[in-house]
Amino acid sequence: MLYELIGVVRPGRSINEIKEIARTTGNIILSSGGVVRGISNWGTFLLPKPARKAGAVYHNGHYFILRFDSSAKTQHAVRRTLGLDPRMIRYSVVKMGSKLEEISDVGGLAEWPSADAQR
Repeated sequence: MLYELIGVVRPGRSINEIKEIARTTGNIILSSGGVVRGISNWGTFLLPKPARKAGAVYHNGHYFILRFDSSAKTQHAVRRTLGLDPRMIRYSVVKMGSKLEEISDVGGLAEWPSADAQR
């Protein structure tokens, strides 16, 4: 099954911290026989609403997207690991499809939509 992970990390951290989170997540996927299709770094943006995590309130977050193929069991392990990481503000894992016809043309990188694409 193809999944897309949207992660939001505490702002003001170095890019190395975000790479470390992505690397840990990728290692979980790869060790379970999954495939990482790609990772996109979207940068720091204002959150839709303030988020509380570990006693702090965040208004901004550093977004990244990770697309991967794995089993449902592996996806649950990824969610469990990210939920315990204090550097993560939020995350969401979305199933993009499970049939080859649905996911064969999905690329690894999730580009930020341009103004033309939103119309």
